[in-house]
Amino acid sequence: MDNVLDDSLKAALERQRSAFQAEPFPSAAIRRDRIDRLRRLVKEQADAFCDAVAADFGNRSRHETTLLEIAPLLAELRHARSHLARWMRPRRRGSSLEFLQLSNWVQYQPLGVVGIMVPWNYPILLALGPLVDVLAAGNRAMIKPSELLPKTSALLAEVVPNYFSPAEVTVVQGGVEVAQAFSGLPFDHLIFTGSTAVGKRVMAAAAQHLTPLTLELGGKSPCVIAPDYPIDAAARDIAFGKMMNAGQTCIAPDYVLVPREKVQQLTEALTARIRSLYPAGAQAGDYSSIIAERFQVRLENAVEEARSRGAKIVTCEIDLSGGGFRFPPTLVIDPPDDCLLMQDEIFGPVLPIVPYDDIAQAVDLINRKDRPLALYLFTHDNTLEKRLLAGTISGNVTINGTLLHIVQTDLPFGGVGPSGQGAYHGFDGFVRFSHARGIAKVRLFNPTIFATPPFGTMAKWLARFMTR
Repeated sequence: MDNVLDDSLKAALERQRSAFQAEPFPSAAIRRDRIDRLRRLVKEQADAFCDAVAADFGNRSRHETTLLEIAPLLAELRHARSHLARWMRPRRRGSSLEFLQLSNWVQYQPLGVVGIMVPWNYPILLALGPLVDVLAAGNRAMIKPSELLPKTSALLAEVVPNYFSPAEVTVVQGGVEVAQAFSGLPFDHLIFTGSTAVGKRVMAAAAQHLTPLTLELGGKSPCVIAPDYPIDAAARDIAFGKMMNAGQTCIAPDYVLVPREKVQQLTEALTARIRSLYPAGAQAGDYSSIIAERFQVRLENAVEEARSRGAKIVTCEIDLSGGGFRFPPTLVIDPPDDCLLMQDEIFGPVLPIVPYDDIAQAVDLINRKDRPLALYLFTHDNTLEKRLLAGTISGNVTINGTLLHIVQTDLPFGGVGPSGQGAYHGFDGFVRFSHARGIAKVRLFNPTIFATPPFGTMAKWLARFMTR
């Protein structure tokens, strides 16, 4: 590792750690001030963020960036500010019968300095969204944006110092070498959002210092359309969830399970719905570009493999002119279960449609794969809903819609197993980036006076009572 780079990162961390030690428990007023400054940053730089993200992608609609990144950020900021005082209050805990003389409570204590490693697909939301919870919990933060978005990373590094001192929040730019060094710093907590493969490397680096981790990874998030649910309604919501950011979303629908007899109906409904989202003559800027050529080639190879192995490929013809790499919305009908599209997270506008003969078969297919970051269920049957929720394990769930769980400010968001560990957002984010410090206080007298040598009648009685 470059010694200059290593020293620079360590110096930035030490600056924040020293500042934290001088102020280990910021007041609610200080935390609200930091949240207010972050809100001003988001509001005042929103247009610049939209321009930078579009330039890095080659093309992404400013409406998409506003709706999927800026608006959810502002909602999180409002929620955290309005609930902060209540979150910070000590929480009373009960005492057992043997220790009624003790008063117990939990105080949520700031951790210190939190590292935030940001992916390229939602570079503003996933840089500043965790920061909301980090600041609400009373911490300081170092942010490492993705090297795949140089303009957005440079903009973050330029504007953050206008709102925060380097001892509060700092942005670290650089490529893979910087990311590797960053993940190996002895943070008090590290949150990484990205692929499972890179997440494993981050976890290994963090383990050198036993750094606690929050990992937001991905996986193959399924949609299950139950026999009772209208196909047109499901197609509308699935097309929305899949086409936003051209499918480059960690919680995008990754494949659809549908009753076998409704495969053709769903194919036609999805095709019509996708075309209606991007009608002929509309600005091509509404459809996002693929972030880099190698991702485009990966999608092409995966679709071609499925085609060569007998899957039916349906391409939705839309206007693909404009900047950047473009991949057409593509439906893959009944692909082999061991093909690339059904083994790896797709992360693009390609959607496999998988027929099932009964709901047990659909549940079995989900459970044979790694636990996904999201699950989408379409049904009005409450019994079936309970069966699928009880019979599967995933990160979050949206029922009769897609993506909506991510913008619910009072719901935790996180994966399970290979799709991640730890959840944040709202109160759960406040807790995630805090230490739950249990405190026991003796009030009138200490009960241990009855349990010390020389052991007599009272000690014997107490032992019998406690082992009852």
